[in-house]
This record gives sequence, structure tokens and C-alpha cells, in this order.
Amino acid sequence: MRVIDLYSDTKTTPTDAMRAAMARAEVGDEQADEDPTTRALCDRVSAELGYPSAVFMPSGTMCNLVATLVHTRPGDELIADAESHICTTEAAGAAAIAGAAVNPIRTADGVFTADECRAAIRAPGRTAPRSAMVCIEQTTNFSGGAIWPLDTLRQVRDVALDAGLRTHIDGARLFNASCTTGIAPRTYTEGWDSAWIDFTKGLGCPVGAVLCGSESFVRDAWVWKYRLGGAMRQSGVLAAAALHALDHHVERLADDHANARLLVERLEAEPYFSFSAVKPATNLILFSLRGLSVDADQFVRHATQAGVRIRALPNGKLRATTHLGVTTDDIACAAAILIATAWRYTA
Repeated sequence: MRVIDLYSDTKTTPTDAMRAAMARAEVGDEQADEDPTTRALCDRVSAELGYPSAVFMPSGTMCNLVATLVHTRPGDELIADAESHICTTEAAGAAAIAGAAVNPIRTADGVFTADECRAAIRAPGRTAPRSAMVCIEQTTNFSGGAIWPLDTLRQVRDVALDAGLRTHIDGARLFNASCTTGIAPRTYTEGWDSAWIDFTKGLGCPVGAVLCGSESFVRDAWVWKYRLGGAMRQSGVLAAAALHALDHHVERLADDHANARLLVERLEAEPYFSFSAVKPATNLILFSLRGLSVDADQFVRHATQAGVRIRALPNGKLRATTHLGVTTDDIACAAAILIATAWRYTA
């Protein structure tokens, strides 16, 4: 039985065309800056995000960790949303490796205000950690895929910079935000010290992210990349996949967003699914169960057995994610299976 996998957009696999591009890649030694395809990717992404330099990384998690290592010193504190990836899903790398504590801001949708950011910045003191960095996610992840409004994003940036903090954008799904709003990625990242995009989610690559910043930031990032074991040799094989995705998979993100809206439309017509105030603007759908005799974990197990895999979050909510590996027909089928699963467990 085929399972329609809506657990995450990381479940995408390379298309045949992407595999062909990888096979044709011109390669060299990345550590010696001799891989032409990797250089081309970094040049392209840095231009798209409006930075002078960039470095190819194995993962977005390494992008966040390396940015923290560059922007902070041990004993510092970074400010981020309480449900953000850097807070909840990176094995406490900021603390364990960078020695940075996290000061979480609790929000309804992953978007905090300039006033909330200002309140989180600590006054200097002998017994207080130094507030050193503000990190935001565009789009938010476990808070339901909300898009930071440009005005709010800029206000938070300005508060942080005025207080002497470094600023960082986790742009794992930045292109999803741009696809929805029509606002260019570089407009979102303007004035931020560092930002990155991921290629393994909606863009469908097997490996890779690109971290951008100033020339000096990227020099320091390269040192940490090497120390952490992230430096590669013939990385052009992976960079070729990312270049193919930039050419062929960005505009089609709109299809994923349409499929997310379709799934919500089908489930919302039933009394058993409750949606957060954050209606899906991109490809992430966050919802809860209502009036059923099973909890989120049990529902996920039963739905998977029936042919649809979604994700239960620690807070009891459910998340479904659309991506290039599922079609509109798959979404219609998934909705029917989720509804039928709910019917089985009405209280």
C-alpha cells in the first residue's frame, strides 16, 4: 500500500531531471574553492538574497549553528520564538556547541513584535547573559507556516541592531513566503546580518543549504564549517541539484500552497478538525482534533495504517505538509482518509 506522506516537505526525493543535472555536474575540490558548480550556486544565492558572500552547507541546522557560533560568544544569549527550529529541534546545538543560551519569546504564530523583542533584550549586568543575537524564521515552522509581515520583520531587525545585537534569518522556507507574497527574498533579508535558504524541503534536493552574509562573516563561517566536519570535496554534485531547483522548482511552490488550501477546505467541512488562527499561507497546515476518542499520536498511527502520514507535535497538535511529492489527487485522497479515520473514533 502506498502511503501519502505529508509528514514533512523533507520527504521529497530528487526528480529524474534533477538526478541528470547532478550526473552532469562539473566538480572540483570545494575545500580549496575549486568546485565551479558550488561557487556558481553560492554566487547565485548571495545575489538573490542581497549579500556579498555565501557558503554551501550540508544542512539548515548547520547554518543556524554556524551563524550562532559567528555572531555570539560562550555565555551569550540569543532571542528567538519558543517554537522555532533553533529552540526546539537542533539538539540544543546553540547551547551545547556555541555556549549560547536561548531566550524564547512565546507567540501564537511564531511572529513576535518589535516591543516583544525589545523587552527580551537584557540590560547589561554582572549576573545576566549578554543579549547578542535575534533569530527569526521566515516562514515559521511549528507555529503553522505564518509569514512574517515585512513591516514587522524590519521593525524587529531595527530594534535588534539599535541595541547592538546581530540579526539572523532562518530562511528554510523563505522562497515559500516570497511565492505567496510576491516580495523578493532579498527584500525580506535586507539589513539582516545573515540569512540562509534550504534546498531539501519544498525545492526537492537531497542535501544542502546556503548561508549568506558579509565577506568577513562567511570567512568565519567557513572556519566553523570546517571545524564541524561540514567541509566537502566534490560538492558540485549536490550544488547542481540546488541550481536545478532554482531553475525549475521555485515557481511550482504555488502548487504546494494550493494543495494545502485544498486539504484545509476538505477537513474544515468536518466537525472533527480545528484549525489555528493561522490559516495556511504556504505549505504547512497546523490543526487539532475535536470530539474524538483518540489523541494526536494515536490518530497519526491509525491514519498511517490507512494510507496517510502526518505529524503529531509535542503540543498535541497535528501538522501536514504539502510538497512536490504529492499531487492534487493525492491531497483529495488524503483528506478522505483523514476524515474516515476521524469518523472511526467519534466520541
